[in-house]
Amino acid sequence: QVQLVESGGGLVQAGGSLRLSCAASGLTFGNYAMGWYRQAPGKERELVAAIRSDGTTYYADSVKGRFTISRDNAKNTVYLQMNSLKPEDTAVYYCAAKRGLYTHYVDYWGQGTQVTVSS
Repeated sequence: QVQLVESGGGLVQAGGSLRLSCAASGLTFGNYAMGWYRQAPGKERELVAAIRSDGTTYYADSVKGRFTISRDNAKNTVYLQMNSLKPEDTAVYYCAAKRGLYTHYVDYWGQGTQVTVSS
């Protein structure tokens, strides 16, 4: 049974930082690209960042230079370091496992963690 368990969300002031973690189990971690998606109220879910097992990364333009995705293949964990947070970053953040960095289809989702950035 595959599980993706996110942690690290919360409330932070604009300009602050948060670090999200996602612990994966029940899958061969190295076979998957890992991604972080977010969904704000009334908006579609969007890809924020993704990382392949070899460390190749992708970032949405809206977070480039502020967010950093990383993974620890030994711990089956992916991280999202979020700096210089803005109110528009407020959303539920979801961890995802998929076959390719640019693949649209997601094989597995986490339950989501709320990030709220106050102005």
